[in-house]
Amino acid sequence: MLNVNNIEVIYNSVILVLRGISFQVEDGKVVTLLGPNGAGKSTTLKAISGLLKAEMGEVTRGNITWNNERIDLLTGEDIVRKGLIQVIEGRPIFSHLTVEENLQIGSMPYHGGRYFKQDLERIFTYLPRLKDLRKRVSGYLSGGEQQMMVIGRALLGHPKLMMLDEPSLGLAPMLVAEIFEIVRAINQQEKMSVLLVEQNARAALSLADYGYVMEEGRIVLDGPGEQLRDNEDIKEFYLGLNTSGERKSYRDVKHYKRRKRWLG
Repeated sequence: MLNVNNIEVIYNSVILVLRGISFQVEDGKVVTLLGPNGAGKSTTLKAISGLLKAEMGEVTRGNITWNNERIDLLTGEDIVRKGLIQVIEGRPIFSHLTVEENLQIGSMPYHGGRYFKQDLERIFTYLPRLKDLRKRVSGYLSGGEQQMMVIGRALLGHPKLMMLDEPSLGLAPMLVAEIFEIVRAINQQEKMSVLLVEQNARAALSLADYGYVMEEGRIVLDGPGEQLRDNEDIKEFYLGLNTSGERKSYRDVKHYKRRKRWLG
């Protein structure tokens, strides 16, 4: 189980981004972090995966534990070896390599890629489209195909916790639905924990067992996914619905001035 315990994160020894957040991800569960741009969601994932140091950031208070072992002092490489793997926002790929070569890189943390060939067939059961694309240069894939590839690449590392940062970014609604169904299947069949950062609140809450809402570096609201879907504030601020459940017009949104109750 992952425990994030009252952490603060500072960049460049000056900029305070996370202000004492705490949450947990239980084994085999899907947890989502919701919130607007700048809330600190991606920073939270980087604090867990060990990528903060590459961006001049550090955890200055609190701690992060995985199965009761502190990991916020470890390197990113050591954290990956423990089975915590992040799928970074923006679908970073080796665009000059084929799909299969990109996938093979993802297998290296797990016994040096020794089981790549048999693992590849397992990945294709979740992502069958990649099987037909395996010899294609990855730079020529569509955005949705690239997203499937980076998820597959992460799976080849045999994660115990997979962290997804904005997997729906820039994708058409039908592709978003397909990606989230893939994540659901992986979670259910692999019993793998998932920590999902997502601005598409509707898609995230349809998948998540539990959710946390972040604002200005703090967690301001949390609850089971179903409960958050029915929360009036969530409907109004993140799903674009009014109190009767109808979609708000652009004019309503543009002139909406009421402050969120949790920031009042």
